[in-house]
Amino acid sequence: MATVRELWEKCNIRGVVARFDEPMSLHTSFRVGGPADVFVEPADIDAARAALDAALAARIPTYLVGGGSNLVVADRGIRGLVVSLASLSSIDAIRSGPDVTVIRAGAGVPMDALADWCAARSFSGVERFAGLPGTVGGAVYMNARCYDLSVSDVLASVVVLSPRAKGCTLEEVPFDASGWAYKRSPFQRADVEPLRVTESTPIVAAADFRVRPGDRAGIEAEMARLRSDREAKGHFRFPSAGSMFKNDRAFGKPTGQIVDELGLRGLSIGGAAVAPWHGNIVINTGTATAWDIRELVRRVKDAVRERTGFDLECEVVFAGDWEGENT
Repeated sequence: MATVRELWEKCNIRGVVARFDEPMSLHTSFRVGGPADVFVEPADIDAARAALDAALAARIPTYLVGGGSNLVVADRGIRGLVVSLASLSSIDAIRSGPDVTVIRAGAGVPMDALADWCAARSFSGVERFAGLPGTVGGAVYMNARCYDLSVSDVLASVVVLSPRAKGCTLEEVPFDASGWAYKRSPFQRADVEPLRVTESTPIVAAADFRVRPGDRAGIEAEMARLRSDREAKGHFRFPSAGSMFKNDRAFGKPTGQIVDELGLRGLSIGGAAVAPWHGNIVINTGTATAWDIRELVRRVKDAVRERTGFDLECEVVFAGDWEGENT
């Protein structure tokens, strides 16, 4: 049977440079994860379409990643092709009006960079995402929420790349609130393997955000305050994904407080630990494996369930080849 590398080499896609046995630890904020059989980072949307078309036609298992800030890849890596959209990094004002301007940002644009771009042009609306360690594609997929503002609150539409048997299609889908909720989006699928691309997988290629005229100095001051708050909470002291678990307001208190009250801060397995300063941050102290992180998360969830009856829900996606892992 042909290997993934052999299948990909037969595709002969121009303008798409492949890296073989690429460590996924280089592409996740946790800095863990084994090798992807084949890793590509298309330079633009046309190259991304070509790569996806070729991979699906050749029946190569295909997976999609962005900035990797909410991702733990197994120590065994990913068996198949990994397509990164990190290079889809353009930002443009596509519709302007006296009260609202619509900004289109590629899936690979860091949300922090989008906030900077808007502030430099005195656009207000996305400054609460300053310091968010993720890309537009991931933020839309997760419906990221920062300081009581969700991506869906400022979203106008999404440019969707849809793999099909006859080739990928590209369309602009207007925002429809019925498909969105707290840290939920229509792009999240429970019926397929995490990150897996199939012929029914809608892919965020770009997103349109509604912004409004504002005072540049005031916007930049607010962004500086929020970045300082993130730093004070220790989001960047060690490799991590920021918040590990979603907050469920129905339980009556933030997840970090729940974990703190159970005395789980500082709990560690191998090189992974619940941050000593915050119950909802899991960190790589320097030697963590993906298994360490996954097992630590499991133990925290089990402890919370046993002592409170509450099921914590991860924000972070666990993907890759976990077969044979002792979990």
